[in-house]
Amino acid sequence: MRRAVQLIVQGFLRSRVGLALVLAVVVLMIVGAAKVFSNSADLGPGLTGAPEQPIVTVSPTAPNDGLASPEAVPSPYVSPGTAAPSKVAKAFAEAWVDHRGVSADGWYAGLLPHCTENLAAKLSGVDPAVVPADRITGDPTLIPYAENVVDVAIPVDSGRLRLRLTTTDGRWLVDGVDWERA
Repeated sequence: MRRAVQLIVQGFLRSRVGLALVLAVVVLMIVGAAKVFSNSADLGPGLTGAPEQPIVTVSPTAPNDGLASPEAVPSPYVSPGTAAPSKVAKAFAEAWVDHRGVSADGWYAGLLPHCTENLAAKLSGVDPAVVPADRITGDPTLIPYAENVVDVAIPVDSGRLRLRLTTTDGRWLVDGVDWERA
């Protein structure tokens, strides 16, 4: 008998098939034992142990911090006696598209009263021949971001001129220029 057990153990367990069968029997025994010792007969369908009421993770009295309610759009602040941002943007745009038959210095001088020092430094030395528009084709559209920062979109014959305006010493001035092709 001892010799038979030794042959079975040495021959059977050394093969892949034998080892797989032994592991399958062990797994089935563990699953069967778990089913026998668990009390699963009285469980109904679906989840068990689920709460009756929804779980509240935030105090119902806390203010709403979600994104569902949009914030009020800020109104740009205009100091008394100064031009509104849309007027400043339109004046800048008129000077910007007026680039035919004008020297570079003349074109630049027309932009200076309406732009910040930062933008003036960037526009210094720009050839007005590279301006991609010749005329304004519509009214400016104001896009406020804060009381002192707005974007203005102005339709031109070749697309849309986008200007970023900020307040400097109570005056609205153009601080950025971008152009979008139509």
